[in-house]
Amino acid sequence: MSLKNIVFVVNPRSGTERQKEIGKAVAAHLDPTLYAHEILITQYAGHGAELARNAAATGAHAVVAVGGDGSVNEIARGLDGTDCVLGIIPKGSGNGIARTLNIPLSVADAVKVINSGNTTTIDIGYANDRLFVSNAGVAFDALIAQKFATSHKRGFLVYSWLVAKHLWQYSSRDYTIIADGKELHERAFMVNIANGKYFGYSFRIAPMANCSDGKLELIVVRSFPKVLGGLIAMRAMLGDITTSSYVSHHTCSTITISHPQLSAMQVDGDAIPCNSSVTFRTKPLAQRILVP
Repeated sequence: MSLKNIVFVVNPRSGTERQKEIGKAVAAHLDPTLYAHEILITQYAGHGAELARNAAATGAHAVVAVGGDGSVNEIARGLDGTDCVLGIIPKGSGNGIARTLNIPLSVADAVKVINSGNTTTIDIGYANDRLFVSNAGVAFDALIAQKFATSHKRGFLVYSWLVAKHLWQYSSRDYTIIADGKELHERAFMVNIANGKYFGYSFRIAPMANCSDGKLELIVVRSFPKVLGGLIAMRAMLGDITTSSYVSHHTCSTITISHPQLSAMQVDGDAIPCNSSVTFRTKPLAQRILVP
């Protein structure tokens, strides 16, 4: 029986220590009777998608994203439309899709998941033509994604500091939302479109989400008294954010969000420019992924 080829694509943002850690974990825990492997390091933004596309074209069984949701997004973009399997070793700040799929946050345990060979097939979302795996959105989350991207430090404390800092400065907007043909008008602080349960860290923005049901979850956080920001965040951590009177939820296949001043959105935590209207849709059961 020939060995299956696994390609690990490492986002080196955390430096050489991450590369050494992955190399040691793969050497120690990947089953050499099942898999041959190579470890590739991204050199620039978008490089992960290129490496994944090339790996799929040359017959790799799986490409494993080593990083956070942004890294998973890059690999998924490269694998889009192929039969190659996606794997995840969560080494990012939030690791939303890994948490949704119960992939261990321990590097060694995540490598062992690959040995099991278990896969599931998940939906892939699109914001206009930009793919996302975990979630996308406009408004406050897009602003925080922009600020976090330019921060020299990472981690939960930095993220929390940015949220606290900009919470008081941010002004809600009046959005027009069309959800499966139904028109909604919401003065919203945040509008999130979720394929997975987690926004990142332990924040369950869409605790009801099923990333294999062909649907997206529309979570609207309406304008609220800023003193209640901590309470709403706590509800997200407890998994009951949609019980808040300031939060509405719809399960949809297609969602369009419009505002004349809309200029940025976030996809899997990465901020990207957009026009005044963004359409979100799902591609059902589009990607096989290694899971426990």
